[in-house]
Amino acid sequence: SGEAGRRFPVAGKSFDLGHGDVVIAAITSCTNTSNPSVVIAAGLLARKARAKGLRPKPWVKTSLAPGSQVVADYLKASGLQEDLDALGFQVVGFGCTTCIGNSGPLAPEISKTIGDNGIVASAVLSGNRNFEGRISPDVQANWLASPPLVVASALAGSTLVDLTKDPLGVGSDGKPVFLADLWPTSAEIAAIADAFVTGPRFREKYAAVFDGDARWRAVEVTGGETYGWDDASTYVRNPPYFDGMAATPAPVGDVIGARVLALFGDKITTDHISPAGSIKVASPAGKYLVEHGVAPKDFNQYGTRRGNHEVMIRGTFANIRIKNAMVKDETGAIVEGGWTIHQPSGEKLFIWDAAQRYAAEKVPLVVFAGVEYGNGSSRDWAAKGTKLLGVKAVVARSYERIHRSNLVGMGVLPLQFEAGTSWESLGLTGAETVSIAGLSTLEPRAGLTLSIVRPSGERLEVPVVARIDTAEELEYFRHGGILPFVLRRLAAA
Repeated sequence: SGEAGRRFPVAGKSFDLGHGDVVIAAITSCTNTSNPSVVIAAGLLARKARAKGLRPKPWVKTSLAPGSQVVADYLKASGLQEDLDALGFQVVGFGCTTCIGNSGPLAPEISKTIGDNGIVASAVLSGNRNFEGRISPDVQANWLASPPLVVASALAGSTLVDLTKDPLGVGSDGKPVFLADLWPTSAEIAAIADAFVTGPRFREKYAAVFDGDARWRAVEVTGGETYGWDDASTYVRNPPYFDGMAATPAPVGDVIGARVLALFGDKITTDHISPAGSIKVASPAGKYLVEHGVAPKDFNQYGTRRGNHEVMIRGTFANIRIKNAMVKDETGAIVEGGWTIHQPSGEKLFIWDAAQRYAAEKVPLVVFAGVEYGNGSSRDWAAKGTKLLGVKAVVARSYERIHRSNLVGMGVLPLQFEAGTSWESLGLTGAETVSIAGLSTLEPRAGLTLSIVRPSGERLEVPVVARIDTAEELEYFRHGGILPFVLRRLAAA
């Protein structure tokens, strides 16, 4: 279409940008870079592209994070790293990089062009996660590919290019170059693997793997059997899971007059609930880090801050692409980002800020969602953050199995609508109050009733099923979660 082919100038650059342009091409550390065949294939493709005079498009940010130091070693020994280097795929480090949001920022002028013009830019990576908002805040379309196809995509510069028939570029001889011209044969890959992926190379690299490098050996530790919490740390803090915990659990109380924190649609992933990517300066988590003396360049990302509950609570429901149907713009479109509408004030707030206000008001919270709530990675913080925000129950049309179990494990009640019922069919706006009775006598998979009161005073009685599926889960729930349950068991032993 015309819109798909539209290009936008980039200030100070000789190129422009359009929808589908690949702005990140990353051979990442997990999954694929422990497979010598595909890593060698990427190097051979780079070698052939280099010989033909091809280069990645100037708007593509390239990187290589080998799965281990052995991978880097055999790439260097075979000479393939030199070819990858020539195409911009230098080794940036070992460990989690682009696939968890550690791609680093795009060039400011590229980021601005994308944001100002609503460009749907692409990232192509060889990782195993492509949830929206995870790879980069500037990238909406994330594509998973093998390492050689990551290199090919960097050369093509756009995911609108059909790699099976369109040229990747023009060679130094002025002729178009196709993927078939560059794709290595199985024999070429095997020759490199046989010569350089050898047992002695692995034994040499791993002989002292548990010693660590000089920096690791220089880390000072206090010793002892228990961890000494550092109140000044922004990485690891003493979490509040056991604060005020009595020796025996109190009876589970009913939920009375809860407010709606969010109305979510279908297939909300654990990455939506608890993002693993970069932390924005203006977000509640970013503000917390700045207040605690952390410069934005040192924010790292949510994945590395998982030991600090203060960051992770503020990051719950803070994915830049999540959509809470309570929050709409002047056109009626749902606003992206971790926002909600505080009730009854009607004020638009970050979800974290609203949850804090509700906590001060001693108002419990509920979340509504659609089908497959909590799919994706089995991320414990998606349940932990929900609990610590003050959410007493989640009401959805269906759940991903592990996240449902994790909610119970944190003492959050998962409720499921009957078939054919949804928050949309009930006409909920988020301005309602919600009460749930009968929790002190709850049984596995019991039928319960949501008592929903609209601002007009109209009352709805909505049947739901408690998705506490087993007697063991019910015991966890009665204790306020699996952590208090286990601690009480240990204390009583």
